[in-house]
Amino acid sequence: MNEQDLLELMGKVNGVITDSHIVYTSGKHGAAYVNKDAIYPHTRETSQLCRAIAEEFAKDGVEVVLAPMIGGVILSQWVAYHLTEITGREVLGVYAEKDGDGFIIKRGYDKLIAGKKVLVVEDLLTTGGSARKVVETARSFGADIVGLGVLCNRGGITPKDVANPPKLFALVNVNLESWDEAECPLCAKGVPINTDVGHGRKFLAQKNKSA
Repeated sequence: MNEQDLLELMGKVNGVITDSHIVYTSGKHGAAYVNKDAIYPHTRETSQLCRAIAEEFAKDGVEVVLAPMIGGVILSQWVAYHLTEITGREVLGVYAEKDGDGFIIKRGYDKLIAGKKVLVVEDLLTTGGSARKVVETARSFGADIVGLGVLCNRGGITPKDVANPPKLFALVNVNLESWDEAECPLCAKGVPINTDVGHGRKFLAQKNKSA
C-alpha cells in the first residue's frame, strides 16, 4: 500500500478527521486530527497497518518489538505477529510503562530485550518525546535498536529528535497546520470546538472557569 492507500484506510475507520476545530495537546488549534484511538477497535485495519510496518523492517533481523503503553501495546503485538509470519521465526512483542516523566521496562521484559535487535513502534510522532524516551530506555537495558516504526509522523520528526535510531519509518507523513488561540482563524469565525477528540473539552472547561 502507498501512503494515499494508508490514509484512506485510516479515514475509513475515522482515524483521520478533517474540516473540524481541534485543540491539540500543545494547546494550539487546527482543522485536522489523527485519531489513533478510533483505529484500534478495528482489528482488521489495525492488522493491515501493522503489516505495512512489519514489511518495512522484515530484513532488519528484528527479534523484539517494543512500544510505549497504552495504545502502543496493540502495535507491538500486531507488528511482532506479522514479523513472525514474514520471517518464519518468533519475534516477541513487549512494552514499556510510564514512570514519572519517563519510561521503565519491567515484568521481565528488560531481560528479553537485552542484547537483542529491537524495533520500537509508536502510533503518532508529534514532538517525538515518548518515542525518544523509549529508545533511550531500551538502550540502557542493552537493546540494539534497529529502527522506529510509526503509524503517523505529524510533526516533521527526524531521527535526531528520537535518539537517532538507524531507521525512522512512518506509514503516513502529514503536516497539520496549527495556530495559537489568539491567531486561530477558526476561533475568529466562531467554528465550534470539537469536544470528542483532542483537548477541546478540557480547553472549554478552563475557558468557562476563567470567564
